[in-house]
Amino acid sequence: MSDHPIEALLRPPVEAWTAGTAALSAGICVLAPWALFMTPGVAWTAAGLFGFLALYRGQQAWRIRRYQRSLRRLPRYVMHTKKIPVSDHYLFLGLGFRWDQRHTQRLNDAQRPDAQKFLTMPWTYQTIRALEYRYERTRALAWLWRYTRKDYWLNPLRPLPPVGGDPAIHAVGLLEGEGPVTLPLAERFGHTLVLGTTRVGKTRQAELMIAQDIRRGDVTIVFDPKGDADLMRRCYSEARRAGRLDHFHVFHLGYPHLSSRYNPVGEFGRVTEVASRIAGQLPDQGNSAAFREFAWRFSNVVARALLGLGRKPDYPLIARYVTHIEPLLVEYFHWWLDDKGPEDWRAGVRALEANDGYFKSLPMALRGRDRHALALVGYTKENGLYDPVADGLRSAFEYDKTYFDKLTSNLLPLIEKLTSGEIGQLLAPDYDDMEDERPIIDWYKIIREGGIVYVGLDALSDAEVGAAVGNSMFADLTSIAGRIYKHGLDHGLPSLQMPTRRVCIHADEFNELVGPEFVPLLNKAGGALFQVTVYTQTWADVEVKFGNKARASQVEGNLNNLIMLRVKNPETAEILTNQLKDTEIRLMTIMTAATDSSQPGSGVEFTSMTRDQITTQRVPLIHNSDLVSLPKGQAFALINGGQLFKLRLPLPANEDDELPEDLRAMAADMRARYRTSEQWWIDGGAKLSATGLSSVTDPASIADAIPLDDPSDAAGGEQ
Repeated sequence: MSDHPIEALLRPPVEAWTAGTAALSAGICVLAPWALFMTPGVAWTAAGLFGFLALYRGQQAWRIRRYQRSLRRLPRYVMHTKKIPVSDHYLFLGLGFRWDQRHTQRLNDAQRPDAQKFLTMPWTYQTIRALEYRYERTRALAWLWRYTRKDYWLNPLRPLPPVGGDPAIHAVGLLEGEGPVTLPLAERFGHTLVLGTTRVGKTRQAELMIAQDIRRGDVTIVFDPKGDADLMRRCYSEARRAGRLDHFHVFHLGYPHLSSRYNPVGEFGRVTEVASRIAGQLPDQGNSAAFREFAWRFSNVVARALLGLGRKPDYPLIARYVTHIEPLLVEYFHWWLDDKGPEDWRAGVRALEANDGYFKSLPMALRGRDRHALALVGYTKENGLYDPVADGLRSAFEYDKTYFDKLTSNLLPLIEKLTSGEIGQLLAPDYDDMEDERPIIDWYKIIREGGIVYVGLDALSDAEVGAAVGNSMFADLTSIAGRIYKHGLDHGLPSLQMPTRRVCIHADEFNELVGPEFVPLLNKAGGALFQVTVYTQTWADVEVKFGNKARASQVEGNLNNLIMLRVKNPETAEILTNQLKDTEIRLMTIMTAATDSSQPGSGVEFTSMTRDQITTQRVPLIHNSDLVSLPKGQAFALINGGQLFKLRLPLPANEDDELPEDLRAMAADMRARYRTSEQWWIDGGAKLSATGLSSVTDPASIADAIPLDDPSDAAGGEQ
């Protein structure tokens, strides 16, 4: 059929008539050769030829019939988690095919008005769905509806799966068959963007990729702002399956008593990173930009002083000394003057502190401040002593208190949120507290040991705190990537050669986490073997988060691989369609003409003509509307340097992943509080029968309805 200009797949399978006739003829040749006046040898030869023709034409008819059936209902694709393929060279994305002109042509043919009969469910199906809706509450018929709704492949009236969309978009590639769609691991260092609206399969795509990263042995870090219990369960189960539970960590702002601890500003390459991570959470548009710069300066002064004193910065210390800097100034000046000041500096300070005339000469804004701190500042000025950190502390100290409070008005509420209650203890761990058995996250250590980290940011409860902690983690990872790139993973270790490790970062609900620190992580961390996969609903969410379209475009330009599930707005769809070339499709036009004869008596009353004309037309390879009509669990992938693939995700088979008691309680509470699990393949229930959706409410019933030759394999059904 592919040898013809028009495939003509949407037509009755007329090959079946030829196949049936040939099969009948073969039967006659075998059973009654005398009826055809054939000798036995000739009859058997003819029967063989007729049989071959019947098989050949029957295969053609079945191919057409199977294609037309798949336009309405796709074959189910179920995979046990332990059967997910894992490769050291490729990342498995799903089952599908490479999209080209043929599929655009077939999809265009399926959208013609005369082809709709091949896409519409049979009248028996529509009738039973209408009866279910009308008599749903009739108890006498409840037994009947229970069987008609049963999702079993032998049930010819079973409902369509609750995935919506247009199954024809994927069915147009089933004629040649599907195969694994893979992404070379070398391409992942260009980073990946996964787009899709709510509850269409983004988390399922994430689970598929995360499972492979963990089993491959890569460092895997999963950011989950919303708190998906099944995603956390998947991370734990895969860590256990890979024998890596010793290196599995859970950080969750919503469950601080079960969470690992983490100091967002405790690890850095340069001390200025501390202030950048804190001030980076503040608005930088309009008049707020100036206040942000002041907040950065004061935070930097405090961080440098703490570092000089040999103390690790954390949020409570920053908050304490930004609001009340005198104790830090006194402590630092004592340390500095003991180290580099004159031997009699203490006597000089005491003399100045006892001099009332000195204090009367001070500006009014300083007269109410701590006398010892004022004496220290005055002594260093009179003696020409200078230290950059001490000078910064002096400058902050000499600000008018009222003016200083205005300058830090944006900073203090944020830090107060980050230091209140149990979260404050979580984000400011006491390194000397031996009774607290919760581990402390150290990204450098986690990367060295090949760790797995699930980060739950509880953004549904407090989006601002979740975003602040997430951004700080990204900034921390960016700093570590820079150090690994320059010095290697074994920097600071005595004569050890650490193996290079890929670091796979998965950021779900990316728009909740993105910030200025994310740009260098994307465009510079690839050299340190960092590979980032981000998931979001629309690109407009990212632009809103940045407040700057150019900066959002900068992030988009660093995401080289694109996987797009169903989206709802054309602007997001155009991220994919604008990168594709147009293609050429063929259109067949039937032309009919009739002309009256102009020669009376010639015997010709009229002439007529009928012909088929084939024309071509340039169209987009896929339209925006195709992305809006994708069923759940299906996607287009633009990978490998602009190659377009159509893929669908495997549905998970029934599995009972065991969790330890504390994580089981956490998962149960997460399900009760957040209800974000994307189990779209079992959504619905009996109340949706009127729309033709499945009434399955238990995940086990899906797998149980599929006959398995091997407990680890799945086939049959539909998707």
